Amino acid sequence: MKKKGIKILISIVLFVFAMVIKFENPWINNGIFIVSYIIVGFEILKKAIRNIFKGKVFDENFLMSIATIGAFAIGEFPEAVAVMLFYQVGELFQDYAVDKSRKSITSLMDIRPDYANAYRDGKLEKVDPDEIKIGETIVIKPGEKVPLDGRIIDGKTTLDTKALTGESLPREAIEGEDILSGCINLDGTIKVEVTKEYGESTVSKILDLVENASSKKSKSENFITKFARYYTPIVVAIALILAVVPPLVIKGAIFSDWLYRALSFLVVSCPCALVISIPLSFFGGIGGASKMGILIKGSNYLELFANTEIVVFDKTGTLTEGVFEVQRVEPVGITKDELLRIAAYAENYSNHPISKSVKKAYGKEIDEKQIIDSKEISGHGISAKIGEQNVLVGNEKLMNEKNIEVTKCNDVGTIIYVAIEGKYAGYILIADKIKEDSKKTIAELKKNNVKQTIMLTGDRKEVGEAVAKELGLDKVYTELLPDGKVKKVEELLKTKSEKGKLAFVGDGINDAPVIALADIGIAMGGLGADSAIEAADVVIMTDEPSKILNAIKLSKKTMRIVKENIVFAIGVKVAVLILAALGLSTMWQAVFADVGVSVLAILNSLRVLRVK
Repeated sequence: MKKKGIKILISIVLFVFAMVIKFENPWINNGIFIVSYIIVGFEILKKAIRNIFKGKVFDENFLMSIATIGAFAIGEFPEAVAVMLFYQVGELFQDYAVDKSRKSITSLMDIRPDYANAYRDGKLEKVDPDEIKIGETIVIKPGEKVPLDGRIIDGKTTLDTKALTGESLPREAIEGEDILSGCINLDGTIKVEVTKEYGESTVSKILDLVENASSKKSKSENFITKFARYYTPIVVAIALILAVVPPLVIKGAIFSDWLYRALSFLVVSCPCALVISIPLSFFGGIGGASKMGILIKGSNYLELFANTEIVVFDKTGTLTEGVFEVQRVEPVGITKDELLRIAAYAENYSNHPISKSVKKAYGKEIDEKQIIDSKEISGHGISAKIGEQNVLVGNEKLMNEKNIEVTKCNDVGTIIYVAIEGKYAGYILIADKIKEDSKKTIAELKKNNVKQTIMLTGDRKEVGEAVAKELGLDKVYTELLPDGKVKKVEELLKTKSEKGKLAFVGDGINDAPVIALADIGIAMGGLGADSAIEAADVVIMTDEPSKILNAIKLSKKTMRIVKENIVFAIGVKVAVLILAALGLSTMWQAVFADVGVSVLAILNSLRVLRVK
């Protein structure tokens, strides 16, 4: 793009020089015009010739080439250069907005393991995960990535599975359970028997999904290319008829006069107003979107938004806050503050996210002298002595094991039951909070002709279905790993209409493959993973789902302005073309009319920058 900008700049300097300085020999000026033209137009001429041999004759490259060569043929050297310069400046606008992000997706995938601790001959060796064979034993220490899929043969731990499932809540893993590569070991040291080689492991498949998803993505055709496909053959056919038919039909008509008119017709037909105003409309739309906190990485994606039929959402971090907090405290026989205090003291020595949520909700300094004893009961909870009171804090299994009757909570989330001296004292509900604008966004999308709203999540079925029901989503698919999300989106892509588009909204590493695959990949930019942001076509910097609705409305406004410019420009163009065909318009009068249309079209395009 830098090279293109330099070429345009050099061409403009030469063009202005030839226009201002008049040499005695006009061919010196014409020579400078030709040099200026070759610098800026060589690539267009080359593309036109190459596409002719490929059978793609009537594209914008052919239109620009034939119109400008026609201008040279009738001696309008400045016009030929000006037309090509206008076109290339418009193209530069388009190039500036082109998505450049996918090249660096893989380098940003921070789930790739750097090494594995292989247990060989009674010693630990740091080796490349590629070198580990099925059946070998590896040791995974706290804070390390799980390098290969396997089964725990010794130890227990808590795993951060966010890279795979997108869910913030870690899960417990004990001896005999299968674990997947890409997770992070949070606390315990575990020995794992490898069940899959690196090339077949989950982390390897995710990386492969991201790298290959872009190749499956449908490409939006450039608006000017679509326009040129119909406009060019019509204009060329009329010019050909104008050059050949009148000399054969009209008595006394001179072929050279009608050839001049035909060439003038071709030059006048060059859609300068459209070449400038269409990219500018999209560029303005992108600028308007950025004012609202929406970064759109290419004008083609702005165009696609207008035809959005299906919007697919990730759950955690997209429709919900992605932060687990205490949502409700229900005491029995004691105050809310006392129930929270007892739970916070019992959970004091634990680094589990649930424990942190309880301590955060309590929000006061903990006097550790009051914690006489604290013991973790694996997979159940904590037994502690706080002051003179024996306390149990944990799940329903712990309460059942100790024969303590509880008032069961059926709400979706993590429920911590509390018992003091063997008596039930209440429960604390910890859950992810739905974003304030999520429900309104779903309802408004349906009003704006979005046919389906769907949620894909790695969370449990009951959690996913409860969130989907509360938000009014059409469908929900739960307990999905990244490859499962990709398969679902591939299925959904087949259900949309020919012109309809599918948008996917996510924020995590696990969403990157689907974001890259969707017609419009949208990432939450405030808290989203780098890989998701890089893979995305659109980034919502404020993390508000409602911005998707704003983008759709802005896209429709942009497309309306583009269509207004097309109708206006072609209307004036047709009038000037008729005058040119009848020999009633000089070249520069036609150019002046075209420039006037361009200015008005540009002013109309700038309206898209006015956003509420």
